[in-house]
Amino acid sequence: MKPQKLIRQIHHWASPLIMLPLGLVVVTGLMLMLKKDITWIQPPTVRGEAPSALPEQSFEELFAIAMQIEELDLHAWEDLARVDVKPDKGVVKFIASNNWEAQIDTSSGEVLQVAFRRSDIIESLHDGSFFASWTKKAIFLPSGIVLFAMWGTGIYLFALPHFKNWQKERKKRASLPARRASETNS
Repeated sequence: MKPQKLIRQIHHWASPLIMLPLGLVVVTGLMLMLKKDITWIQPPTVRGEAPSALPEQSFEELFAIAMQIEELDLHAWEDLARVDVKPDKGVVKFIASNNWEAQIDTSSGEVLQVAFRRSDIIESLHDGSFFASWTKKAIFLPSGIVLFAMWGTGIYLFALPHFKNWQKERKKRASLPARRASETNS
C-alpha cells in the first residue's frame, strides 16, 4: 500500500474513534473559556467591605460561618473541595464537595453570595475524570494522541497536492528554456 493511501486510511478511520471524546473536549473547553463571562458556569466573585486589607476573621471563624449555610452541607474541613482566598477582593470562597460555593467577606464575616458552581463539573467532563479515574488515561489520552496523528496526516494530505503542483511548475519552468532553444535552432 502506498504511503499516501495509508495516511488517508488512518485519517479516515481515526475520525470515528475520537468523535465523542473530542466533541466533549471541544464543547467543555469552549464553556471553560467563557466561565468568567457566564454566571451559570461559575458565579462571579463579589467584593468584600475592605478589599486588600488584612482579614479580621480567622479561617476557623469564616469556616464556622460557612458551616451554617445549608446548601454547602459542611460538617468538617474534609467536606470542602477547596478554599479560595481572594485578598484583592476581601473575600474567601468556600467550595463544598457538592459544588456549592459561599463567598464570605473577610472583614465582616457577612455571607455575600451562595451559588452552585458548574465549572468544576465541566472541567471534570473536559478531562474525562467525571466518568471514572481510569477514563482520563484510557480514553481521553489515546484520543488526544489519535487527534495529534490526524493533525499530522491532515497537514500532509493538505500540503501534498500543493507540493506536487509546485514540483510540476518548477519542472515546466526548467524545461521551458531548453524547449525554446530547440525551437530556435530548428
